[in-house]
Amino acid sequence: MLLDASLRDLILHHLSGFTVQRAAHGPERAAAVALTLVEEGPGAAVDGLAVPTQWSREAALVLTRRALTLNNHAGQWALPGGRIDPGETPEQAALRELQEEVGLPVDASAVLGTLDDFVTRSGYVITPVVVWAGTAATLTPNPAEVASVHRIPIAEFMRADAPLLEPSDTPGRQILRMPVGRAWIAAPTAAVLYQFRELCIAGRATRVAHFDQPVFARR
Repeated sequence: MLLDASLRDLILHHLSGFTVQRAAHGPERAAAVALTLVEEGPGAAVDGLAVPTQWSREAALVLTRRALTLNNHAGQWALPGGRIDPGETPEQAALRELQEEVGLPVDASAVLGTLDDFVTRSGYVITPVVVWAGTAATLTPNPAEVASVHRIPIAEFMRADAPLLEPSDTPGRQILRMPVGRAWIAAPTAAVLYQFRELCIAGRATRVAHFDQPVFARR
């Protein structure tokens, strides 16, 4: 799956026909993350995934492993993102965090749309913003926030064994994980990735708000 105009048009088409669901929240609980499409290129290794030996134009998403020094969710998989500052839109916050965390500056024209809000167990309302960043030849992790930056091919999220589901301690809910190589990513990041896969790539209007997080990801 190449990062080209046909893929961009496909994603725009699927987003244009989708009715986004928003969740109520106070300003102190609003956050945004960037689902950033880039060329795969070289990046930090993931167990079970081959790192290209030369530049690849395969479509990929930017993910990070959070710095081990952080107070919350240290070392966990994440999408670039964070709290929405007063006066910011989710789109503006996602682009700001993208530059702050991985050194990738893009302007508002790069935003393709948004997915459903996801409410975390800790009460944050996350708005996922889909961003088209092109080649993105240089990604530089901010060591205060990011331990490593990864370009994960979109094809990896289309695996037949995804998502991984297991019962939650809350009746009627299931915990969702997304496999990557021989590892896996937990919700809420996994839920956002799953909806991106289902809607933006496969064209299925799949909702994910009902999925739960593992206990360790609830802080």
